[in-house]
Amino acid sequence: MAKDIFHETVKIALQKDGWTITADPLTLKLSKRKIFIDLAAEKLVMAQKNNQKIAIEIKSFVGFSLLTDFYHALGQYQLYFLALKKEYPDWTLYLAMPAETYQILQSDDLLAEFLGELQLHYLIFDTTKQEIKQWIN
Repeated sequence: MAKDIFHETVKIALQKDGWTITADPLTLKLSKRKIFIDLAAEKLVMAQKNNQKIAIEIKSFVGFSLLTDFYHALGQYQLYFLALKKEYPDWTLYLAMPAETYQILQSDDLLAEFLGELQLHYLIFDTTKQEIKQWIN
């Protein structure tokens, strides 16, 4: 299974942010097939005295067409969301993307509106600093 070019970048960014990586990848059974979500992580939330658990699908968006990559990522996210909800209903799925990609998508009025309407969870990361720039719920 090939890892995204920013796999290690996101892993390091999560660890810097206090997350513990619990699976690399997270394997889920979907009907008769297995699917692999790039990472799973958890973080102890002291105020709530429980663990917050997340799964992260990482996308680099370095293909020939940003829109084609985006369409592919959305379809994959939806399938993974359904599988995660069935097996781990208290987990949250995030689509991780480089900050530069998110800015490009946000710079187009229609795509920015579309991103907001989708009600997905995004993890926006800095590719050079290996840091999380923004969590979008």
